[in-house]
Amino acid sequence: MILLLEDDPAIAQTVRFALEREGLQVQHHAWLKDARAAWALAPPRCAVLDIGLPDGSGLDWLRELRQQGSATPILLLSARGEELDRVLGLELGADDYLCKPFSPRELVARVRGLLRRAPAPAAPGLRIEGQQARWDGQALNLTRRELALLQALLAAQGRILSRDKLLDQAWGTASESSDRTVDTHIKTLRAKLREAGAGEDAIRTHRGLGYSLEL
Repeated sequence: MILLLEDDPAIAQTVRFALEREGLQVQHHAWLKDARAAWALAPPRCAVLDIGLPDGSGLDWLRELRQQGSATPILLLSARGEELDRVLGLELGADDYLCKPFSPRELVARVRGLLRRAPAPAAPGLRIEGQQARWDGQALNLTRRELALLQALLAAQGRILSRDKLLDQAWGTASESSDRTVDTHIKTLRAKLREAGAGEDAIRTHRGLGYSLEL
């Protein structure tokens, strides 16, 4: 999950569209107080923060996060493009700094670079060893296809995988299987994870986009 803190609706829409088109999940907030609350509940894998906000400063929050020991990669978005502003942001703990206006393609490339450096999200309770998957030590009775789907979703580290991508990874590029086949196997895999205690929405459906694993 990528947390986006941006109070300009047009810029927020551009950023969100660019990232979600690449299969990345985005949680957008226009107010600092809402972003703080969301972070406290579930720290993101990466954050894109505006500096000037209606109820505070993105720089102040960045300083607080680093003082609290957070290592989450953070990209600052700002209309302030002077060298002094960029240096200040980086010295306060930002991992990258992008000036407005910006290229959506460059933004995506920079976020992907930060995600590569981000620690992989934990998958509490889930272990896959060879051809056996376990949840909290309990063996999951998965078919070969279900196991392949689970491995693909786990490797995506929370990113959305399209049905075509899942078909390629679990059935192979030469497969004549359809999207409906993926949906059917995801349904049974989700039920088995739920029965093992992984929760109701261990596999999340993103309408028109695909699926992601959220443990």
